[in-house]
Amino acid sequence: MISAKMVSSVTFLYLACAVLYFNYFAFRSEQLGKFATGLSWITLLLHTAAILWRWVESYQLGIGRAPLTNMYESLVFFSWCIALLYLLWERKIKSRIIGAVAMPFAFLFIAFASLAPGIFSDRIDPLIPALQSNWLHAHVITCFLGYAAFAISCGVSIMYLMKIRKKEQGKKESGWTALFPPLEFLDDLIYKTIAVGFPMLTIGIITGAAWANYAWGSYWSWDPKETWSLITWFVYAVFLHARFTREWRGKRAAFISIIGFVAVIFTYFGVNYLLAGLHSYV
Repeated sequence: MISAKMVSSVTFLYLACAVLYFNYFAFRSEQLGKFATGLSWITLLLHTAAILWRWVESYQLGIGRAPLTNMYESLVFFSWCIALLYLLWERKIKSRIIGAVAMPFAFLFIAFASLAPGIFSDRIDPLIPALQSNWLHAHVITCFLGYAAFAISCGVSIMYLMKIRKKEQGKKESGWTALFPPLEFLDDLIYKTIAVGFPMLTIGIITGAAWANYAWGSYWSWDPKETWSLITWFVYAVFLHARFTREWRGKRAAFISIIGFVAVIFTYFGVNYLLAGLHSYV
């Protein structure tokens, strides 16, 4: 399929973007930074075209569904969400440094889909009638936008912990950590990315419940995916509650952010392969 070939090409472009951001990060060359941003926008546009073309292919096959319904498609869409959110954030904060952690995430997820032959099928299969609903679009899109924000937050949290570890040891900053933004900037970005992701995840859970009621006649059945989605929601709810009421910042906030993303990954991957349920991607 043409769309699968397009995704494979986009994968290598994301790798190039990640390398460029790493080099910008290391050498602080404004020219490299502009090139990294420009190539990332071009890659995102090609990525968007690949997703839309897969949608067209589904109509050509007489299926006519959004390309969001199996593991291959969800990985491709997850990568797209990370790239989109990062590039919008870059425009807002006027800093390219976070690209060194965001673009590798975008590359890894799409590479997992396109460069792992035999693991994920890129076939376009029809949905069962019970799942043919517009709730699919609202549920999947909002969930993955939330996941993407949490991925960026996790990357920033790792940068924060690496930088503060040097400070606590009383060592003079050198190497990579000396190039990181100030701790206050990183801490604020951890909070802001989670503040964006949390309402997206909340909407995703609500629309998922509505979709479940349409498909199976019940808003909530304590399916493993539903349970772990709720656990993930509570982790980030704890983060925001502690931030507002106890002003938790610094290391504690960074650790909760990382724990939250581990919960996201288990909800996304672990549940599919370790726990049987109605929501498993294939």
